[in-house]
Amino acid sequence: MKYIFKFSILFFTIIIFSCGDNKNKTNNENENQLVDDYSAKIDSLILTTNPRKFNGVILITQNGETKYSKEYGFSDFEKKIPINLNDNFRIQSNSKQITAVLILKEVEKGHIDLNKPINEYLPELKQTWTDSVTVHQLLNMSSGIVDIEKRLIFEPGKGYRYSNPGYGLLGSILENVTGKEFNESANQLFKELGMKNTYCYQFDKPNTGLVNGHSLENGKVNIVEFDSIGFTKESWKDFIPAGGIISNVYDLNIWETKLHNGKILSSGIYKQMITPSNRGPHAAFANDTIGYAYGLRIHDQHSTKHLGHGGRGIGFVSIKFYIPETDVDVIIWENIYAMDGDWRGGNLVYHFENKIREIVVNSNLGK
Repeated sequence: MKYIFKFSILFFTIIIFSCGDNKNKTNNENENQLVDDYSAKIDSLILTTNPRKFNGVILITQNGETKYSKEYGFSDFEKKIPINLNDNFRIQSNSKQITAVLILKEVEKGHIDLNKPINEYLPELKQTWTDSVTVHQLLNMSSGIVDIEKRLIFEPGKGYRYSNPGYGLLGSILENVTGKEFNESANQLFKELGMKNTYCYQFDKPNTGLVNGHSLENGKVNIVEFDSIGFTKESWKDFIPAGGIISNVYDLNIWETKLHNGKILSSGIYKQMITPSNRGPHAAFANDTIGYAYGLRIHDQHSTKHLGHGGRGIGFVSIKFYIPETDVDVIIWENIYAMDGDWRGGNLVYHFENKIREIVVNSNLGK
């Protein structure tokens, strides 16, 4: 009888613990289900066609692990070739972050002083403002330069104006300091970082894996022919540091991971790069007036701080941003450019980029 009693106690103990284990297992499963509160929303969003259709790729990682990836649409609309995460895109103004890093690497070596006027590095320029605009002001969009041949629109350091020509000058500074073509310096850095599919676009040379950009107007999709844009070899050379680099989402994820984890710049220089020293709006960030640092926009007004950049043009649109608090990286690339309505304002152009950005920063990935 004593043995029967002991067996009964043991039996009921096992049942109780088993029930507890099942309950814990259920709770863990529910917690895991709650973690992904973004995939279904993004999936649903990119199926919508109003105010326009989505056509591109999305990659979201956290701590180096892929949390979401999607290919939706075509790289070639005529042949109905599906778009692919391995496809190369024109990254447009996301090139500026790379140019900023190349400049900052020369700062680390003591070859460039951020606070010196640019005539120290560009003595061939004869414009009167070269003795008052600094390298720092070119980097953070406070130079006042809208055209190399025109007067400044404000006193250097006293305003914000997005400037492609300013980043073109940074490319020239890099060339004068290093004695190398910008393309050579950039491509060497990509090689060192293992970014095998990233390079500077050049005239009359193979541009491996690059898909066509497209315009979308009144529901009609057309290829944007690069030759129709009007660049000459010389003007394109000046534009490369501002928007002429080619890459894919996997390579850009390598870039983001290494940049934000101390693998490219020293901690002190990196801190300067991500510290906003100017403020301005941009359509890729819902036209919020946020911080601008060195080739990076810092959304420090949002409850989830995130930093990144948008890019658009030649039939492409993109955004990539990073959430430092949770080590989340998001890259959204489209090879379709909406030309309807007030397309210059950018709201329609960046419609999906903004919506996905808001989904992610307000999800568990951002908390």
